[in-house]
Amino acid sequence: MPIDPIDLEELRRLYAGGGGADIHDPHFREVAGLQFKSGDKRRWPFAQPSTLLDAPYVAGGLAPETLDGLDVALIGVPMDLGVTNRPGARYGPRAVRAVDRIGPYEHALRVAPMNALKVADVGDVAMQSRYDLSLCHADIEECYAMVGATRAIPLSVGGDHSITGSIMKGLARTRGPMGMVHFDAHCDTGGIYEGSKFHHGAPFREAVLAGVLDPKRSVQIGIRGGAEYLWEFSYASGMTVIHAEECAAMGMDAVVAKALEVVGDGPTYVTFDVDGLDPVYAPGTGTPEIGGLSTREALHLLRGLAGIDIIGGDVVEVAPEYDPTTLTAQAAAQMLFQLLCLVQLRR
Repeated sequence: MPIDPIDLEELRRLYAGGGGADIHDPHFREVAGLQFKSGDKRRWPFAQPSTLLDAPYVAGGLAPETLDGLDVALIGVPMDLGVTNRPGARYGPRAVRAVDRIGPYEHALRVAPMNALKVADVGDVAMQSRYDLSLCHADIEECYAMVGATRAIPLSVGGDHSITGSIMKGLARTRGPMGMVHFDAHCDTGGIYEGSKFHHGAPFREAVLAGVLDPKRSVQIGIRGGAEYLWEFSYASGMTVIHAEECAAMGMDAVVAKALEVVGDGPTYVTFDVDGLDPVYAPGTGTPEIGGLSTREALHLLRGLAGIDIIGGDVVEVAPEYDPTTLTAQAAAQMLFQLLCLVQLRR
């Protein structure tokens, strides 16, 4: 309990007739003071244009002069030309923006990141062609190279998982090679298929070969399904792979400890593919695999990363048309919020 229980007379003195904004615990009062601007009135979560995590939208979007004033830039990457199965993740950013009432407080970590950081939704990456996969990736890389030259830490919403490789390449131009914590059903370290190296089953092989991702500082969590034979590169390069059944056998605290050991103190990128979750929690994705993480387990793992040197992160593969309940987008928005909390708590 944040405060010791008190007797009835004291409860009446403190709370009878009190408003929703009348909070006495110092920590809770500090958080609430930045939410209630006028008495007990708060912003309606269902009003005004939708943005990622209800953050302010910054006119001018993705430009150095806009980003330099931010601690965190929330960015949409609505591109899914790299999918191998069901398309639709191009609508992921829009679906996550439509989710209201995420945060503002993270009770386990005891932080309210919007109060501590300057955060804005800066819109979507502009791409020259909706048809040309390689050109889209060139545009993504150039965009994140520009972001990397500012002080803002990018947290992105895709889009298919192929976007992450180009985000890493762009950021690495100024921020150098990085480690990775990767939540997924699939390792995404496959080779060139049907003439393309940009599909969503290959971004981390490409990032390692480009010298921007350190495989020995990379951990992949929740891996499962029938594509294991495609992931030889993960093992050959020295990545740490923790399968979904191993997560259950080890326990979440042990998985956290292993992830922290692998990434160490160096700069780290955190990427969360929603198909890392079991389809019962995230049916709206292109390549669902049963037997995955629960949302509670995912929250536990992300909270356990508090203190890592996170230099960027993303949530990808939300394909909302396969989920009329909007549960997948809700889970994705919560994972995005957890990444924001990690930015506040970074070393």
